[in-house]
Amino acid sequence: MPVSLTQQTLGSRIDERLSGFLESSRAPVSDPGVEEAYTLLTEFILGGGKRIRPQLCYWGWRGAGGDDCDEIISAAAALELCHAGLLIHDDIMDDSDLRRGRFTVHRNLALLHRGPGAEAFGRAGGILLGTLSLAWADALLSSCGIDAVRLRAAHHLFDAMRTEVISGQYLDVLAQLRAGATESEALTVIRYKSAKYTVERPLQIGGALAGADLDLLDAYSRFGVPLGEAFQLRDDVLGTFGASHETGKSALDDLREGKQTVMFAHAVQHATPAQLAHLKTWHGNPDLTDDRAAELRQILVETGALARVEALIGERVREATSALGEARITPEAAAELASMAERLAHRTK
Repeated sequence: MPVSLTQQTLGSRIDERLSGFLESSRAPVSDPGVEEAYTLLTEFILGGGKRIRPQLCYWGWRGAGGDDCDEIISAAAALELCHAGLLIHDDIMDDSDLRRGRFTVHRNLALLHRGPGAEAFGRAGGILLGTLSLAWADALLSSCGIDAVRLRAAHHLFDAMRTEVISGQYLDVLAQLRAGATESEALTVIRYKSAKYTVERPLQIGGALAGADLDLLDAYSRFGVPLGEAFQLRDDVLGTFGASHETGKSALDDLREGKQTVMFAHAVQHATPAQLAHLKTWHGNPDLTDDRAAELRQILVETGALARVEALIGERVREATSALGEARITPEAAAELASMAERLAHRTK
């Protein structure tokens, strides 16, 4: 019999499934360097994270009437493998040193091989390990043991999710190149890079695995998209104003990268000429110092950009909560999703 949620937390069960899968997915080549890379990847996957997407997949299943069972834990865990692969690639594109308070995968790989080619090796190895994690996600989902017809429907949503998040990431890269994104353009990036992938699709995948009808899948969308946008807007606030010891990432990364957030777009639109000149000089400047970053944060406050984003977060949480109240899902799932909505939108790390 499956272990009940009263005996063991959902997050722990997902971690146990991931651990079991990774243990059975050892390196096929007997080479110490390859085995070392597999160990790094395993440690990254198991070494932190909130398990948001697997938990939403689980509650999407339960909301559609699915029973608590090991099969849905396996399917949900596959989403964490997908997430891990995308994070590894994202860190390479952003040239980030830290993730979850530790060195990123490509940085760790570079540290294994000192010399002039270490950085290039780290990036190349990181791309490969991220891709491996994405491949493992497919393998785990396909072997979860759920009815083939329902699994096929869920796989269509899984495919759509990956297409959307990759397209959103590409939009984000384009925004960095173009600069000067409007608030509307920044929100479009958020929707496809994060919102649909973080909340909407995991819920729908869980629902499809349980045989949910189109009305319920649509209700999950009406709840998931605004909540996902609130989640990413909060992430952007934490990326600029959060404490590094809580977020696990440098508070300078987004500013040095010149991330085209809704906050920055609003600030540009409402800045004085002097503020605008300061924003253009230091936002996206790799030589940004802590003192200059503090000045940028002050401009974001003075132009009302921070307040604007907080208001948008509140609006989207209310929209999601309203949609959840209208959805025909089990009371247990409705209560848990309402609780998750508050935690995701108002978290501090």
